[in-house]
Amino acid sequence: MLTEVTTSERHDYRLVPPAVVLWLGVLAGLLWTWWAALVGGLAAAGVAGALLWRWRRSRPRWFSGIAALLLAAVLLAGPLAVRLHDAQHDPLRALADRAAPAVLHVVAEERPKPVQSAGYAGQQAGARLVVIPATVRWAKVSGAAVETTARVVLLAPVQGWAALLPGQEVTAGGRLAPPRDADLTVAAVYVRGPPTDLGPVSWWQRAAEATRAALRGACSVLSEDAAGLLPGLVVGDTSGISPQVQREFTDAGLSHLTAVSGSNLAVVAGAVLLLLRALRVGPRLSAVVAGSALVGFVVLTGGEPSVLRAGVMGAVALLALALGRRRSVLPALAIAVCVLVVYDPAMAVNFGFALSVLATAGLVLLAPRWVEAMSTRGVPPGIAEGLAVPLAAFLVTAPVLAGMAGQVSVVSIAANVLAAPVVAPATVLGVVTAVLATFWPAAARLPALAAGPEAHWLLAVARHASRVPGAVLPWPGGWWGGVLALLAVGVLVVLLRRPRLRVGLALVLVCVLLVVVPVRVIAPGWPPRNWSMVACDVGQGDAEVLSTAEPGRAVVVDTGPEPGPVDECLARLGVDRVPLVVLSHLHADHISGLESVFDGRSVGAVAVGPGRMPAWAWRQVAQIAGRHGVPLLELELGRRLDWPGLSLEVIGPRYPGPQQERDDADGTNINNASVVLRAVTPAGRVLLTGDVELLAQGDLLAAGTDLHAEVLKVPHHGSRFSLPAFLSAVSPRLALISVGAGNSYGHPSRSTVDSLVAGGALVARTDTDGDAAVVTDNGGLAVVRRGK
Repeated sequence: MLTEVTTSERHDYRLVPPAVVLWLGVLAGLLWTWWAALVGGLAAAGVAGALLWRWRRSRPRWFSGIAALLLAAVLLAGPLAVRLHDAQHDPLRALADRAAPAVLHVVAEERPKPVQSAGYAGQQAGARLVVIPATVRWAKVSGAAVETTARVVLLAPVQGWAALLPGQEVTAGGRLAPPRDADLTVAAVYVRGPPTDLGPVSWWQRAAEATRAALRGACSVLSEDAAGLLPGLVVGDTSGISPQVQREFTDAGLSHLTAVSGSNLAVVAGAVLLLLRALRVGPRLSAVVAGSALVGFVVLTGGEPSVLRAGVMGAVALLALALGRRRSVLPALAIAVCVLVVYDPAMAVNFGFALSVLATAGLVLLAPRWVEAMSTRGVPPGIAEGLAVPLAAFLVTAPVLAGMAGQVSVVSIAANVLAAPVVAPATVLGVVTAVLATFWPAAARLPALAAGPEAHWLLAVARHASRVPGAVLPWPGGWWGGVLALLAVGVLVVLLRRPRLRVGLALVLVCVLLVVVPVRVIAPGWPPRNWSMVACDVGQGDAEVLSTAEPGRAVVVDTGPEPGPVDECLARLGVDRVPLVVLSHLHADHISGLESVFDGRSVGAVAVGPGRMPAWAWRQVAQIAGRHGVPLLELELGRRLDWPGLSLEVIGPRYPGPQQERDDADGTNINNASVVLRAVTPAGRVLLTGDVELLAQGDLLAAGTDLHAEVLKVPHHGSRFSLPAFLSAVSPRLALISVGAGNSYGHPSRSTVDSLVAGGALVARTDTDGDAAVVTDNGGLAVVRRGK
């Protein structure tokens, strides 16, 4: 893009006002009411008509732009306002407010998008639902036919629905609900049961799906994370990307790399154009060939709205190139905005659309100027472009990203600068892999292996950037958060443009570096000195870390409901050697983070109790242990384990857990089969109880087990199923409750907390306190809360 537009050429802004009027008018109509679009269109038409009448004879250079503005205003006040009115008054919308049962025959518009969720009890972590935008063909609500062709969004089970392809017709039954997004969607449908009346799939969608499957197969020669990332970089297929990697890319400001956008198309078209330029092919033929490559890439990615959006923008840019008018890139972008908003008004509130438009505008308007300014100051052109491109993209997209994610990544610029050199090679090699994999799978492994180092570099950049202290700052979400971020960017630009204010801003940044960075990075307050145990904040689940006398070496008990949080907790504690991971029982909120414990650490063994249910959880634990080549041990009653500064003794369960799924419908028996550990640490005795409930607690009391401990890991996230006699027998000075904020289970129970407090215990909770560390302070016991 930077080679096509230079600062010596004046940009043509005549079509920018029509694009802005259409975009903002439809945006207002969707966020408020269709009347806003109507009034905005009429007002713009009045202004444009008055200007055309005034300058009808002189006809200045921008006269054609005013004529285009009038046309845009007429479209906004006419057909677009009517479409908004129809969507906002669709009969399904009123029925959705009443949660009416419905049967709908729809056409899928996009590939099903999985909704990732943390595991809990017998529910496995991962995707249990998929989201499918669709258009209604016919509908029956409460048995009565409803005339509508509106848009809905299906929330359907993964099983049976994940394989649906765009353009495929299907009948779905479920219950209506009001839509969450302010677009043309009139209802959400919570689908029950499998799809029925499945229609045929177009040949090109079948071919695209076969190619994506072949690409995933060819990438299997890479490591698990790299094999999942490469299809995401190439065709936006994120099905193989782990939740931990997704979180790291989001925190590092690199999540845009795994969504098909204009950048993917630019890389593909740019590679084709470079090849054609080397062959001395003319600009018009080059544009035709590159356009054909764009069409093929759109087919490969499934032809979804986001891809079509990027394809339209790439097509008009190629048209400007074919016509030999470099300064036509900005008008081409304006035309693309107008065409897309008129074709699909919902684009106006689409964050991806806003990101594409703003990023392209930033690369056209800002980056070339900054490259030229840096070059005149002696910065080499390659380095200048490497700095200017991500900086311009970040500056113009920061408001949208802040509103979309509800956070601001302060490491985004640095992460994108480090990632930029390998994105294009990885994408091109991925496309070559996809093409070869369709007819020569063996040969496709070579470009896949060649893309491996680039994928691993991106993974490393995202991981290290996301772990920088203060890498992510909270920010108000939604469109209002985006407006606030826009104001902040505007203030920053004003400060940077004025020399005196620029000096003041530099002084403020220096103060921040001298005050905040030493506190957060150089001399962090975490982990606290002399820590013996930490209850990690992993959400609605359990993960405890017990230190040994050797720095960096600790035992982990349970690993939380999803990969990522326990890994981050261990990284904060500086733990790189884990001699033993103990899984108290096999419920998802205790085992689902196991894989991430191995990330960058040596692990000696994984230990479990006598329970083997749920079966899927046992298989998962065995597979992870086998994949990493560590032994899988069973902890029998009375077993003792010793390390320098730490001793563990197994004191429960007194009886084995269920061996058949039917023996434990609600998970109570599995909870009661939790491994109960008594740990001896420099801070005193610690009782680790898993999720033991009333029966198992009674068994421990009846056996006369010595339960007294200075620290109690409260059973089952502080649920009400704790015997007062059990809590009294432990008589802890400190009670740690591992629980997720805002959970729907009522944890922790008020009665349990009150009983602990009445018994003289100090209570620390991960939902309000974050990581909680047990430390020795002048020979006594204390707790240090990291905070949220």
